[in-house]
Amino acid sequence: MRPEFAASWQRAAAGEELDREDIVNLLAAAPGEEEEALYRLADGVRARVAGDEVHLRGVIEFSNYCRRRCCYCGLRADNARLHRYRLMPEDIVAVARQGVELGYGTIVLQSGEDPWYTAPVLAGIVREIKKMGVAVTLCVGERPREEYALWREAGADRYLLKHETANEELYARLHPGMSWQERLQCLQWLRELGYQVGSGNIIGLPGQTLADLADDLLLLRQLDVEMAGLGPFIPHPATPLAGEPAGSLELTYRVVATARLVIPFAHLPATTAVGTLAPNGRQKALQRGANVIMPNLTPTRYRADYQIYPNKICINEGPEDCRYCLEGMVCALGRRLGRGPGHTLKPIPA
Repeated sequence: MRPEFAASWQRAAAGEELDREDIVNLLAAAPGEEEEALYRLADGVRARVAGDEVHLRGVIEFSNYCRRRCCYCGLRADNARLHRYRLMPEDIVAVARQGVELGYGTIVLQSGEDPWYTAPVLAGIVREIKKMGVAVTLCVGERPREEYALWREAGADRYLLKHETANEELYARLHPGMSWQERLQCLQWLRELGYQVGSGNIIGLPGQTLADLADDLLLLRQLDVEMAGLGPFIPHPATPLAGEPAGSLELTYRVVATARLVIPFAHLPATTAVGTLAPNGRQKALQRGANVIMPNLTPTRYRADYQIYPNKICINEGPEDCRYCLEGMVCALGRRLGRGPGHTLKPIPA
């Protein structure tokens, strides 16, 4: 074990606050002894703060229209090859009810940035789903503060808005017409309005460094997030980054594990993207710090068109199939399905 890695690992094991250099050292863990030590420590922290429960959060991808032109995303407005779709409000509510019947304690409403769904329309959908006794997470991008406020008043519990990268120059290069500062402003509004806030980043973007990834984790700590979505870059053929290599799966695992040490009380999903890159990708993420899985509730006929990245897993499975497959996966790891909404892991102030 290299001295610089060992020193940072020992600080993490002692529960000390990690600085940028420590985080870079952990992210640079070498295969073998160092990686295994990192994963073992992260899994131990996960067990202590989150227990053995794995929470399933049903995702409804209700629209693949998007006004943005993000260079890595297949939903980008410039992708004329994509068949676009929208679910009507009553259909979204019906799908949510199916998720509740399958035992999911959280329904996640996710879409591209689609202004067709006005703030009052989405508020009405949230109110109907809240009547079912579950938590509601919204993931619909940047909106004005008053719209976030309306949805919070309607009962929305959480909001997921990934910062994507803490490197402002890289963010500008990948997000034409967008502002990193505006993204952070939205995250601040969400915090002020009382949401449980989720953010996160993409791992393996062209030009990204380990120092950039360390800055991502430091930003997540600064934002005091309740959830962090950390997934690998997967190139989409209809984007400007089509020819770039995918992000490293092992680096993604190291980021997830290090995140568990930097932001121990955040919910960390084993993302669909890691399952897309490897058949056992989600299982490994769950053994390396993750504690959430987000099964897909989107009607099967639309799933292939929600192409943030290509070749996504589980696009042909029915909701029931997915539910019981995941239960088997979780139980095989010696874990159990979480009950209830799975709210924040943060300690309640005395």
